[in-house]
Amino acid sequence: MNAQTTIETPKREKLVVIGNGMAGCRAVEEVLERDADRYDITIFGAEPRVNYNRIMLSPVLAGEKTFEEIVINGQDWYDDNGITLVGGDPVDHIDREAKTVVSRSGRVEPYDKLLIATGSDPFIIPIPGNDLEGVVTFRDLDDVDTMLAAAEKGGDAVVIGGGLLGLEAAHGLSLRGMKVTVVHLMPTLMERQLDEAAGYLLRQELEGRGQTILTSANTKVIHGVEGKVVGIELEDGTKVKADIVVMAAGIKPATGLAKGANLECERGIVVDDHMVTSDPDILAVGECVQHRGACYGLVAPLWEMCRSLADHLTEQPSGYEGSVTSTKLKVSGIDLFSAGDFSGGEDCEDIVMRDASRGIYKRVVVKDGKIVGAVLYGDTADGNWYFDLLKKEEDISDIREALIFGQAFASGGGALADPNAAVAALSDDAEICGCNGVSKGKVVQCINGGAHSLDAVRSTCKASASCGSCTNLVESLLAITLGEDAVASGPKTMCKCTSFTHDDVRRLILEKELKVIPQVMQELHWTTPDGCSSCRPALNYYLLCAWPGEYEDDEKSRFVNERLHANIQKDGTYSVVPRMWGGLTSPKELRAIADVVEKYDAPMVKVTGGQRLDIFGIKKEDLPAVWADLNAAGMVSGHAYGKALRTVKTCVGSEWCRFGTQDSTGLGVKIEKMTWGSYMPHKFKIAVSGCPRNCAEATIKDFGVVCVDSGYELHVGGNGGIKVRATDLLCKVETEEEAMEHCAAFIQLYREDAHYLERTAPWLERKGLDWIKSQLFDDPERITRLAARFRLSQKYWQVDPWAGRAAGAHKDLHSHIAEIRPLEMENA
Repeated sequence: MNAQTTIETPKREKLVVIGNGMAGCRAVEEVLERDADRYDITIFGAEPRVNYNRIMLSPVLAGEKTFEEIVINGQDWYDDNGITLVGGDPVDHIDREAKTVVSRSGRVEPYDKLLIATGSDPFIIPIPGNDLEGVVTFRDLDDVDTMLAAAEKGGDAVVIGGGLLGLEAAHGLSLRGMKVTVVHLMPTLMERQLDEAAGYLLRQELEGRGQTILTSANTKVIHGVEGKVVGIELEDGTKVKADIVVMAAGIKPATGLAKGANLECERGIVVDDHMVTSDPDILAVGECVQHRGACYGLVAPLWEMCRSLADHLTEQPSGYEGSVTSTKLKVSGIDLFSAGDFSGGEDCEDIVMRDASRGIYKRVVVKDGKIVGAVLYGDTADGNWYFDLLKKEEDISDIREALIFGQAFASGGGALADPNAAVAALSDDAEICGCNGVSKGKVVQCINGGAHSLDAVRSTCKASASCGSCTNLVESLLAITLGEDAVASGPKTMCKCTSFTHDDVRRLILEKELKVIPQVMQELHWTTPDGCSSCRPALNYYLLCAWPGEYEDDEKSRFVNERLHANIQKDGTYSVVPRMWGGLTSPKELRAIADVVEKYDAPMVKVTGGQRLDIFGIKKEDLPAVWADLNAAGMVSGHAYGKALRTVKTCVGSEWCRFGTQDSTGLGVKIEKMTWGSYMPHKFKIAVSGCPRNCAEATIKDFGVVCVDSGYELHVGGNGGIKVRATDLLCKVETEEEAMEHCAAFIQLYREDAHYLERTAPWLERKGLDWIKSQLFDDPERITRLAARFRLSQKYWQVDPWAGRAAGAHKDLHSHIAEIRPLEMENA
């Protein structure tokens, strides 16, 4: 029997990490990248969670992100790398002699190398009442959950501290519906990052959003009743009501464990350039450390520390020499950048640009021909460039005169230079993503490695995966590296209030069964409390389309012309357009119009291009009475002012014309009576021409019918407006009934798929005629189902001309849910 030779796997060194936060896990990532098999790793975390991005707690509080969206390393990362995660059981003490750590539960873990990454502790102002229920800090997810629970009840919030964290907490609570007061000790908000001018602009913006800002305000006491906070009192006697008080007055390095182990500590745990403490087998990294006398509370230095630490643990020569930091505020709609020293002095010169009308302020501080500080407010596009020049201490004397106008101008390109040129000129080690510490070179390497879209870059190297403020830089690098035409760019978001696209919103309304606008905004993490003039009408339309009969039309979310069923004119009066079916009228209707013109002293009546009469000069206060008079004559709104069916234009057809092949007028009236009141993503026009001479101009309408000897040609996607577009031929049918069925099905497909304010022409070009045909014709029953959904929804969409209330609404919706479910649900 032959003896078998056994090759033993070398025993790996034991690396224990105290801290499951951003610094600790990033250090582990860096070690794994260099030598994945070197260490057997155990990570202790105080929270019972995987590693998440603490920088993004502010967007979670504001409702812009969920916890799942800010997770950096899920459980699969720990499992795939053989890492033992001990969550919710923080380390209680370190035994340096035995080289073990002992957790709160009594777990003893030996180590060969120990990494302390305990971060920082919030500074609690030593004033009476700081231990009351309702006084909370802002450091972890539990703090966010506490604030969210308070915000659900509404009321008043006081944030003590007008620095980065404090303002982000105030923003989140304000978006959650609380009345927020910020109390700041210093005269200027974010005084460590902003000068007085930029601080003033920031204060103006925040006050404009409804927050109360108290500067030069020292908190004296926090008042409570029965152990629960009720308000604060300032040194000057001012009292402010509060249901919750957020302490955001600063942080201090968490050095308790290190001091207990007799490691050298000053303000922080003292480390050398390799992140090694006074014990050669114990390292420290992140906010808990002090390096060359400096402690850092921003993320970029942490990443630089982690790289040096990983080099040391894998025996690669390197060293950390300290960091120059920059700051951005994560409050939606506020562009703010700060870097370096802007205190100025005798040896410094300030280069300043102000644009008051646009709310832009730029200040660059120069000393000995080099940038030493920069403050940007309102336009931060050149922040990375200034920061790169500052870090590298480059001489800017040659571009001194153009420096304040930005990189494109300073490099000789002028104001109209290629916007990507500035990014192209950045050095490879220039920081692109501060949240995740990703350089330009790493992003380019990622793109060249196959990440050819924004989402691919985010998932590969994490650039732009957190706060998103560097998205434009990443997109520029994609364009520079791949060429403009090669970039797989994603669709634009619905508006600035959300990160979702129109398609996302429509899909999620159905998937999550969201049935009112506030619910949509809450579930989909809107960044504004009430939306904007772009998203509210769109949401109102999408909900109407998704839940006919269940969703109640929100009048406030309609454009004023739609609400009033009249078109406002430049002199403040309104024009009124009653509907004339297929362009036909009668003596009764003409008399009613004439009576209205005389009764309300309308100065002009005009025949429109859509074969109707437009009554001009009606006062707003007379509109209800005007419509009441027109209603009495049987006339309804022509919706010449709505995102709806406008007109069905016809020619006289075979009834009168010697060239007419079919009864185009009769068919046009039938189609209009079938489709009127149909709210749409945009205005919608139909025409029926009685022969190929096309007198009704059917081939430049959203849906056009051209009558021929053998039946009817159906055309779609035309536009006679600013950008004229001829229709595409959809199909030919033989009967009026088929023409009407296809019209209803096409409209319903457009309703259920198009983006709000997207006409059929750009929708068709975006989706493609082949896609539209496939949706209508691949399934023999699809036309019937779409038309049935259209007809049933019309019971709820046809509206009274003045009040906007559903006319003849039926209550049997739930028995027909399968019939009317929108296309997205059908295709799910």
